[in-house]
Amino acid sequence: MTSQIIRRLDPEVIGRTARRCRERGIVIPTFRQLRDPGLVPPPVKARLPKVAPNAVDPLNLFRITWKNDPASGLYGPVNCLEIPREITGVKARIIGLAGRFFPTGAHKVGAAFGCLVPRLVSGEFDPAVHKAAWPSTGNYCRGGAFDCAVLGCKGIAILPEQMSRERFEWLRGIGAEIIVTPGGESNVKEIYDKCWELKKDPLILIFNQFEEFGNPIFHYSVTGPACAEMLAGLGDASLRAAAYVSATGSAGTIAAGDFLKKKFPGLRIVASEALQCPTLLQNGFGEHRIEGIGDKHVPWVHNVRNTDGVAAIDDEDCMRILRLFNEPAGREALAALGVKADILARLSWLGISGICNVLAAIKTAKYFEFGERDVILTIFTDSMDLYGSRLEELRSERGVYRPDEAIRDHAGPLAHQGCDHFRELGYRDRKAIHNLKYFTWVEQQGKTSRELAELWDPDTWHRLFEEEPALIDRLIDQFNAEAAL
Repeated sequence: MTSQIIRRLDPEVIGRTARRCRERGIVIPTFRQLRDPGLVPPPVKARLPKVAPNAVDPLNLFRITWKNDPASGLYGPVNCLEIPREITGVKARIIGLAGRFFPTGAHKVGAAFGCLVPRLVSGEFDPAVHKAAWPSTGNYCRGGAFDCAVLGCKGIAILPEQMSRERFEWLRGIGAEIIVTPGGESNVKEIYDKCWELKKDPLILIFNQFEEFGNPIFHYSVTGPACAEMLAGLGDASLRAAAYVSATGSAGTIAAGDFLKKKFPGLRIVASEALQCPTLLQNGFGEHRIEGIGDKHVPWVHNVRNTDGVAAIDDEDCMRILRLFNEPAGREALAALGVKADILARLSWLGISGICNVLAAIKTAKYFEFGERDVILTIFTDSMDLYGSRLEELRSERGVYRPDEAIRDHAGPLAHQGCDHFRELGYRDRKAIHNLKYFTWVEQQGKTSRELAELWDPDTWHRLFEEEPALIDRLIDQFNAEAAL
């Protein structure tokens, strides 16, 4: 076995874990099944409609896909939403995959699955002995806690104290152990510091999404193909996959762009981030309010060599659009502009980071002068289900949302979103951003300069994205076979 992420196989632990899964009726889905639910075993499909989408039930591991159909309880087309031109103001089509239909209401449960399962089926993680720690600014630790609850093992959620109230309520409801770190969205280093403390306990395994390659592997294997399938489903061969826009965050979701660029070589990958903390744009720092996108460092698992641009979005623009999309006066203003009722009803599918991605897509369309044949693909990680308290806070701070505010918010953050704070990356620009990994990962987190150099080599990423998923799937198949004995 040759693997870049699985260090060893432990047959004794594998056997013990397989017996545990057999007793609990747990079957582990493969990446290929999550990509194509048509491959899901018929007995699973027969039982799935009877299980609530967010229930702590092993069958919901098979709902870690972009194709959940809430009406049937089974699968359908890729869940997505096109933001119409009446809102975006650009000729290019902007379409986002909707993460709200995943268990937990966010696609990060897939990233957590991608990190946990390779260690589970290789015997590196023993659910009867180890605790799994999930450092995150919110959705990833929720996904990890969900996966742990399904597997009947202990999970630790690590997240900053200023994250939305809904995140903490959800974690408490699922019975996760919670460790709160200082600060908010921008305080990732404080999370790392807590991880160093926890590493002293040999029974705690840290699943750090910023360095675990299972995170981008999931998105390359599942999210990227979902984007391509959604594009093909538009039924217009004249359309071009022009760009893929994603907040960098832990650099998992942006890896879907690596898949898309291989399929559509002319596609541009654009990373979005907060203007208040322009890490990639200006090697900058600061504090911001766009929950779930992280900052102040370059994740180890980011294939920077493949990133073509950076768009920095003002977090105030995101908060204003949050109100425009969700307050009655905002929706009335959008309806007056010709936005259809069914689209208005689905604007709540976008959380704050999804709004950030839409604004970055508008910048991208204007910068590259994309036209009507161009499609910009993006991601709506979660929905307003996790941000009701933020809307309440804005009402308390600013008062009732008025029609004149709605008009201004459409005219400003949307109609007049410009090409400022956008940077097209050349070869040397990308290499400079890549080299920033040194200060976090080599100086602070124990990586080596040799390992950093390997991450600049395209062959490294080819092996990770093309060969590793097949290996992991083979191990999952073997594990399931042993568990079924």
